[in-house]
Amino acid sequence: MRICLMLEGQEGIEWEQWLELALAAEAAGLEGLFRSDHYRALLRSPPAGSLDAWATLAALAARTEQLRLGTLDSPVTFRPASVLAKSVVTVDHISGGRVELGIGAGWNGAEHDTYRFPFMTVGQRLDELERQLAEINRQWQAAEDVWPKPVQRPRPPIIVGGSAKPRTVHAAVRFADEYNTVFATVEEVGRRARSAADAARAAGREPLRFSMMAGCVVGRDENEARDRLRKVQELTGAQRPGLAGTVEQVAETLRQYESAGVERAMLQHLAHEDVEMVALLGEVAAQVAG
Repeated sequence: MRICLMLEGQEGIEWEQWLELALAAEAAGLEGLFRSDHYRALLRSPPAGSLDAWATLAALAARTEQLRLGTLDSPVTFRPASVLAKSVVTVDHISGGRVELGIGAGWNGAEHDTYRFPFMTVGQRLDELERQLAEINRQWQAAEDVWPKPVQRPRPPIIVGGSAKPRTVHAAVRFADEYNTVFATVEEVGRRARSAADAARAAGREPLRFSMMAGCVVGRDENEARDRLRKVQELTGAQRPGLAGTVEQVAETLRQYESAGVERAMLQHLAHEDVEMVALLGEVAAQVAG
């Protein structure tokens, strides 16, 4: 299992913090840094807000060397397909081929109201997800009048997220490389991984890579883990994250998820002011790999 850092950019992460966190993730040996693509804070109060996801990733691409960079997920309601495709290609060129596109239908009505984005119905957003996936793939691979092409060939990896319901699984099987699920138990992950694999086989293709995003708090010992957990809960009002404990405890839980079918884990770090915890995620990654 490969481990990535997942950050909730809408919760007031400033540019200097982005850079510090990205460099810490690279130094810790994590595979990648993924960020949410929201425009309005979900957990913290104003003036917390978000720098644009793809502008931030472009800047980080110029300051890192090995870290893979991407979104979980960019809503199709925020940008036309051509704008999103061009943004991803730009980051791919700046990074030398280290970008990934996580794309989804969008779900938060409040931020759409705030920024005057049309929200549409669930069905319409899922239709738009498939339309944008088809158009992005066309521009990156087949279109002879769209240049430059991505550095990565045949194209950057595409991730579709969801809870393994038919529409998102169908879209992923048609157009994507990876299916990502969030905040699920080991048993739920196993069921979702099997659903995605069954759909891929029915479509005559190899199973998609299966990944998960989960909240994570880790400490060198149980006291440090409890202190970090308390700070996260005070800061965000969030409930206990799915993964919490010492390096050894979190690594053992991740091995259970790996046995259930997870090939990559994006570990959500909500207390972004705590840069020191990123190094511990690197220790978790080393233990899981070992």
